Amino acid sequence: MDIERLVVAGWAGRDAAAIEHHIQELEAIGVPRPSSVPVYYRVANALLSQDDHVDVLGPDTSGEVEPLLVAMADGLWIGLASDHTDRKAETVGIALSKQLCAKPLATCLWHWEDVRDHWDKLVLRAWIDEGGQRVLYQEGSVALLKRPTDLLSGLPATLDFAPGSAMLCGTVPVRGGIRPSGYFAMELHDPVLGRTISHSYTVRALPVVA
Repeated sequence: MDIERLVVAGWAGRDAAAIEHHIQELEAIGVPRPSSVPVYYRVANALLSQDDHVDVLGPDTSGEVEPLLVAMADGLWIGLASDHTDRKAETVGIALSKQLCAKPLATCLWHWEDVRDHWDKLVLRAWIDEGGQRVLYQEGSVALLKRPTDLLSGLPATLDFAPGSAMLCGTVPVRGGIRPSGYFAMELHDPVLGRTISHSYTVRALPVVA
């Protein structure tokens, strides 16, 4: 696929309490509240990467597991991506922070029509490394998030989701607070059809030189 337009949907939850929980998670690390929910950030399509390694500037970045919606000539497809974000820059400007890091994605897509009727049964999970141990970092049903097609209906008129477009569709709560890790693994599991999309990557923090 050739992605020409990339959008990150922020605060894309269905439940107001869950959205507030995530906003408070970010407030705890200095990120201001959004002006509205959901929010659609346009970022460079070059940020998408299927590599198993990303370089970041400094030690203050972390991943977020998210469904990925892709528009192709034959319809909508579902994948998996990480909205890797610079948390220090996020305290200055969220749009800026979204642009600073690669957005790793898995190499598999499912057709939307194959999962549409049981979408709410799909589960997102993510793991990080802490002290040499693989620790569950995120886990939750996609039912916590707005359906991808509902996000599409809320897109601003200036954002055209034509074939060649992709959108990260929101994340599920973090266990134990947002924190960095040199390793991030993620999956989207479909218990109805018995299949899983997965991807993992390592993170190298480059030195910040004044």
